[in-house]
Amino acid sequence: MNTTLGRRAVSEFLSITLLLAVVVGSGIMGQRLDQGNEAIALLANSLATGAGLVALILTFGDLSSHMNPVVTMAAVLDRSLPRREAALYVLAQAAGACCGVVLAHAIFGQSLLQHGTHIRSGPALLLSEFVATFGLLMVVLSCSRVRPAAVPYAVGAYITAAYWFTSSTSFANPAVTLARCLTDTFASIRPADVLPFIVAQVLGALAAIGVQQWLFQSSAPVSSTTSQEEVMVSNT
Repeated sequence: MNTTLGRRAVSEFLSITLLLAVVVGSGIMGQRLDQGNEAIALLANSLATGAGLVALILTFGDLSSHMNPVVTMAAVLDRSLPRREAALYVLAQAAGACCGVVLAHAIFGQSLLQHGTHIRSGPALLLSEFVATFGLLMVVLSCSRVRPAAVPYAVGAYITAAYWFTSSTSFANPAVTLARCLTDTFASIRPADVLPFIVAQVLGALAAIGVQQWLFQSSAPVSSTTSQEEVMVSNT
């Protein structure tokens, strides 16, 4: 689909705004209902996020639904997205993510701006973010190449699983990580831990891009009316 840069940027903004509303809002609801059992809150958070991703990618994918700066970075390195356009994408993603957090707070009658206090630091969590982002980019890049129609479902399934197999609960997204320091709810991260998380995410994404290029270097992409740039997406 041929669309203007402005419309694609708005698509990025709206999709990630709704994504963060899902991530933060489901965490708040999960905590209200868990009766002290955090596994219930995590289950609610992971299922809502995975389902939300599928719905949002299907809704906005024909315009643009990267929802993740490292996915946008992959599109730039793949030369399917110009750098100038990518800069606007990233700005839209960061702004939308922050707006989504504020929206979730408003929905649940909480203070609109909060200060994250959830400590997420240490080598194990940084390795977790590296692995979570590596896996996400492998899913996005490989599926968009060989099975584009499956991307929404593959991404939603992977992120749902990654909430449970990673110690960090799989942020795997710099814009999401930044925005989640603005909430002091179940999904929060303290500001001091944001930069190390983002570094681990970028390194994981770069590793996935290199591995994916090596794995598929001799195979041609599957023909599709949907471009690779259009089906590239992200998480939480």
